[in-house]
Amino acid sequence: MASRSIIKVAVTAAAGATIEWYDFFVYGTAAALVFPHVFFPRELSPFIAELAAFSTFAVGFLVRPFGGIIFGHFGDRIGRKRALVAALLVMGGATTAIGLLPGYATLGALAPLLLVLLRGLQGIAIGGQWGGAALLAIESAPAGRRGFFGSFVQIGVPVGVVLANIAFLAVNARLTPAAFEVWGWRLPFLFSLLLVGVGLYIQFKIEETPEFKAGAAKHGERRVSPVLEVILAHPKEIMLAGGAFIANNSCFYVGITYVIAFGVANLHLPRALMLTSVMISTGTMVPVLILCGHLSDKWGRFGIFIAGAALAAAWGLVFFPLIETGSPLLITLSISVEMMLLCLMYGPQAALFAELFPVHLRYSGASLGYQLGSVVGGGFAPIIATFLLQKFHSGLAIGVYMAATCLVTLASIVAIRARARRLAT
Repeated sequence: MASRSIIKVAVTAAAGATIEWYDFFVYGTAAALVFPHVFFPRELSPFIAELAAFSTFAVGFLVRPFGGIIFGHFGDRIGRKRALVAALLVMGGATTAIGLLPGYATLGALAPLLLVLLRGLQGIAIGGQWGGAALLAIESAPAGRRGFFGSFVQIGVPVGVVLANIAFLAVNARLTPAAFEVWGWRLPFLFSLLLVGVGLYIQFKIEETPEFKAGAAKHGERRVSPVLEVILAHPKEIMLAGGAFIANNSCFYVGITYVIAFGVANLHLPRALMLTSVMISTGTMVPVLILCGHLSDKWGRFGIFIAGAALAAAWGLVFFPLIETGSPLLITLSISVEMMLLCLMYGPQAALFAELFPVHLRYSGASLGYQLGSVVGGGFAPIIATFLLQKFHSGLAIGVYMAATCLVTLASIVAIRARARRLAT
C-alpha cells in the first residue's frame, strides 16, 4: 500500500510539473515564432524584434528567485502541498491571460508591457513550483530511492517541451500561416486551464509529506523567516547549487528555444522540422532522466553529475556545426545527444539539492539555489546566443559559450562534493 501511495504522489507531482513547464515552454516557442511580429512594431528589424521577444522570455527567469523566496517561505511554513497548489494556480491564470492578450496592433505599447507582467507571473509561479513538486516526491520516497522518485518531477521538463511542441505543430498544421499568426498561436496558451484541475486534485487527494510533518512539529515555533534563515546558515550551499545548475539551464534553453529561431530565421529551415527535432530530442530525456535518478541512488549523485558536465562541454563544440548542416537526421542527433548528456546532471539534481539543506529550510534553500542558476543560465541564454551569432556569424561561438557554462557547473559540483566530504569527516 505504501508503494502504491508513493507512486501516486510521484506521478501526480510529475503531472503538475509537466503542465506547469508546458505553460512556461509554450511562451518560449511563441517568443521564437510569433511574438516578434505580434507584440512589437512591424517597423523593427528582425534582429531587434527577435531580441525584444527573447528579452520578455528572460523576464520569466529574472523573477524566478522571487518565486522561490515567496513559495519557499510558505512551503517551509505551511507545507509543500499548499505552496505547490498556489504556484500551479498562478501559472494557469497567467498563461491563460497571455492567450487572451491583444497584440501591438490593438494595444500599442501597452501590449508588450502587459506581456512582460504576465511573463513575470509565470516566472514567479515556476520559481515556486519546482521546490514543491520535487519535495512532495522526494520526502515521500522510501530510504535509498530519493534519486529515482525525484527524477519523476524532473521529467516534467521534457514532457512539457514535447507537449508544447505538439500543440504548436498541431495548430500550425491545421491553419494557414496568416491564421496562425493572428489567433492560432493563442490556443496552446488556453490549454493551460488544465492546471486548475491538477492543482485541485493535489489539494484534495495528496497528503503532506511525512518529513515535513515531523519537521513542522520540531521547528514550528521559529521566529526567523525560513528564507532569511537558510541564507544566513547555508549561503555557500545556495551559491554552489546555483552554479551546479547553470550549465543544465543554459544548454537546455539554447537547445530547445534558441535553436528554433536559429534554424528558421538564419538557416531558413521549415518551422515544422525544427519543432519536430526539438520534440523528438526532448522526448528521449524521459527514460534517461529516470535511469540517471536510479543510478544516483546506487552509485552516488556526484560522479554522474560530473560526467554529465564534462561530456556536455565537449558536445557543445559540435552542437551548432551539426545544426548548420541542415540535415534533419543530424539536427535531431545534435539536440538529442545534448539533451541526454544534460540528463546526467538533471536526473539526480532534485535529490542532490534537497540533501544539501535541513528539512525545515529545504523548500527555501533548494528553490533559491535552483532559481539563481536558472537566472544566470537559462534566462540570458537565448539573448547571449543571439548576440554571439550577430557578432561572430557562426554557431560555433555559441557552442563555446555552452561549453563555458558546463565548466562553471563542473567546478561547482566538485566544490559541493569536497564540502560534503569535509562535513562527513
